[in-house]
Amino acid sequence: MLLRSFRPLLATVLFAVSLFAGTVAMAGAAHADGCFTWTRTLAQGASGADVTQLQIRVAGYPASGAVLGIDGAYGPATTAAVTRFQQAYGLPVNGVADSVTFSKIYALQDNDCTPVNFSFAELNNCNTTWSGGAVSAATAKANALRTMWKLQAMRHALGDVPITVTSGFRSRACNDAVGGAADSRHLYGDSADLAAGPHSLCKLAQQARNHGFNGILGPGYPGHNDHTHVDHRPSRFWSAPSCGI
Repeated sequence: MLLRSFRPLLATVLFAVSLFAGTVAMAGAAHADGCFTWTRTLAQGASGADVTQLQIRVAGYPASGAVLGIDGAYGPATTAAVTRFQQAYGLPVNGVADSVTFSKIYALQDNDCTPVNFSFAELNNCNTTWSGGAVSAATAKANALRTMWKLQAMRHALGDVPITVTSGFRSRACNDAVGGAADSRHLYGDSADLAAGPHSLCKLAQQARNHGFNGILGPGYPGHNDHTHVDHRPSRFWSAPSCGI
């Protein structure tokens, strides 16, 4: 009799436990959001699309003056970037992208893959289609995403205070309307103009050297005394003479 009377209670407890477990699982999936979820630990020697997704998010942590290649191959440079990312956020440091590392990335990104402190709209006040530039709309948008993750790393290094973006992607029509250079990196979607705020334009230009930007233009360079420009052009060109760059 005692066993029979206990069965309904046991069933209720098991149901509650399974419901709780399901809720936890759903919360975990939601935390990993709808953008991308890593399903394996990544370390030097790994390759694949999941490595590419990782590289995009740690590209703001290369050595000073360096640029991390987004090539899907987990080599020494990616190991070093992951290590710096881990150091920056107080994680266990081993250069291996593990569940702890991924959890931090999930916490830093929104459902559309953008870092929490920047948005696609912020990097495009020209049009909503990302079309009309020097590259396809898909490429321009992908380039903007890479820029945002570098800016997120830069923002964190500067104390997690806001960085204001005043211009990002431009179609040729938008670029002509503001008098942009015919070969402006804005046409590629891989650049951002930054305004002074909590940090001076020189501070922004100086800090950008540590976060994977091949292009840095700022005070002292013609037409850049009122903003700092960053981009990831193919080869390095830094010029902000008033800032010692």
